[in-house]
Amino acid sequence: MTGADGPLALARTALAGQEAWLVGGAVRDLLLGRTGAGPDLDLVVTGDPAAAAAALRAAAPRGTAAFALSEEFGAWRVAGSGASWQIDLSPLQGGSLDADLRQRDLTVNALAQPLAGGGPIDPTGGLADLEARSLRMVAPAAFDADPLRVLRVARLAVELGFSVDPATLSAARERAPRLAAVSPERVFAELRGVVDADAALEGIALLDELGATTVVLPEFEALRGVGQTVYHHLDVHGHTLAVLAESIALQADPGAVLGAERAGRVRELLGEPLADGLTRGGALRWGALLHDIAKPITRTDMGEGRVGFPRHDREGAAMARSILGRMRASERLRAHVAALTLHHLRLGFLVHERPLGPRKVHRYLVACDPVAADVTLLGIADRLATRGRGHEEAIARHLEVALPMLDAALAWHAGGPPAPLVRGDELARELGIDPGPQLGALLAGIAEAQYAGEVTTAADAVDEGRRLLSGDAGD
Repeated sequence: MTGADGPLALARTALAGQEAWLVGGAVRDLLLGRTGAGPDLDLVVTGDPAAAAAALRAAAPRGTAAFALSEEFGAWRVAGSGASWQIDLSPLQGGSLDADLRQRDLTVNALAQPLAGGGPIDPTGGLADLEARSLRMVAPAAFDADPLRVLRVARLAVELGFSVDPATLSAARERAPRLAAVSPERVFAELRGVVDADAALEGIALLDELGATTVVLPEFEALRGVGQTVYHHLDVHGHTLAVLAESIALQADPGAVLGAERAGRVRELLGEPLADGLTRGGALRWGALLHDIAKPITRTDMGEGRVGFPRHDREGAAMARSILGRMRASERLRAHVAALTLHHLRLGFLVHERPLGPRKVHRYLVACDPVAADVTLLGIADRLATRGRGHEEAIARHLEVALPMLDAALAWHAGGPPAPLVRGDELARELGIDPGPQLGALLAGIAEAQYAGEVTTAADAVDEGRRLLSGDAGD
């Protein structure tokens, strides 16, 4: 089953004759014509949700699962194989459909539609707010019942392109401190939606206006007012947002900066699923947000009005891992964003060594693996967002190195490193050495020479290993 029609048709068939309503975001999205909003449905039933879930599972394709979501509220979920779709079933709250809908967060989510068919039920004026493209609270108590709804306001605003009613904004801002008590997994799910939206920058500004950033991402708020060198035109907070903007632009239209010949490969890279429902493009946005996160704690007075941020890449990698760990992000996402932060300066340092030979390219690819292509894009975004003294020349120099490196990194990502010409045990036997760090270093040196085209056969590889063992290292 694909799209919303499949699960909806299943529910109508399996629950025929039972009193049930489609509620919440699914009704909103159907009324807005958001057919791509996803095959996740919420149903309210007057009978036993467990029995309704069993009926749905019995009528569904093989591999469908049914399980209790909440013992306290009696909610159940039916999920298709591979979580391709899901239907949540809840009992009526408050004794009637009207009471149930009035306990919801926003009027555009307080809509219902009979599962068997019929017009929308709208006790709070949600249809008018849909028409006005406005997010309005059902009541201030909505944010008391679940403070996460403060973040949901920002996410829905950027996803739907809606404005926020002033009274709703005020009520949400008053309750924002209560976000500290919300489970980090739920917080991260909402933040993910904001950062991954087309209007991510507007969403982050709205989080600030709601007073949410200081609660859920205080490290980002700490970037405000942290001045930088004369080569920057913004403080760290403004610069970070500018890097995010450049990253989003690269994701949307890679050919504009990178050239039409690279656009397809970059789109393919950034469109790859990575972790936690994010593509590599989504993860790049988190790398942009966190790449300079350690600058406040590493800012150092270098004398004569100069400042520096020694080790902010290393310290930032640890902080990025910690922040995402606090939000219960997956290890894969934590490692990916930490690596982006750790290596985001590496290509900039190589600009002073241009033109780069193949050995230096290989060292970069090995050091940055498996994020070499991603971090090259982050480095480009970082450079484009840095517009202080001499920025035009600096950007041109950076792209002179970055674009060929991006070609190499994309090829490395697609095909991996060249297959070794000689196995470790074979090399050890030929050179008369034992396995260990020395052998690993020799194999790495041979791989570098192979990438540079200086060795092409197994015999060449052994000779290169012998030369390296003798201390005759290449450049």
